[in-house]
Amino acid sequence: MASPSTVTNSSGSSLLQNSISSEDLKAVMDQRKRKRRISNRESARRSRMRKQQHLDDLNSELRQLREDNAKVLTSLSLITQHYFEVEAENSVLKIQLVEISNRLMALNDILQCCLSGSNAVSRGGFISPWKSMCMNQNKQIVASTVQNMRQFLC
Repeated sequence: MASPSTVTNSSGSSLLQNSISSEDLKAVMDQRKRKRRISNRESARRSRMRKQQHLDDLNSELRQLREDNAKVLTSLSLITQHYFEVEAENSVLKIQLVEISNRLMALNDILQCCLSGSNAVSRGGFISPWKSMCMNQNKQIVASTVQNMRQFLC
């Protein structure tokens, strides 16, 4: 196939080299190009597959994150609604606390007034009119308060 030939270069020296016909050289080069093309095509195909797989994974993750986000927003909405309901109830309870505290202070004042004056008799042997009125008022307020407390507790 190959026959030795003598080649002379510019310096005049002779080199012995295996000679390959140009057709054989072309065939070898074409074969290498084909192999390289096939290899490149296969590599590009694998790269496209990896890229598509990565894109599919990202789309799947995006779908999952959107679902999670929707669940969190729903939960947040429910919690916010519950918060406002509790806040409104708390405001009502605070107002009721102030009202009941005021009633209790008024009852304590009346009770203190009646207790401090119930044993005191005026010089003539009579209880002064304001003390009598205080005792009557005390009975009415206590009865009213007991009734209100029963309604509040039930």
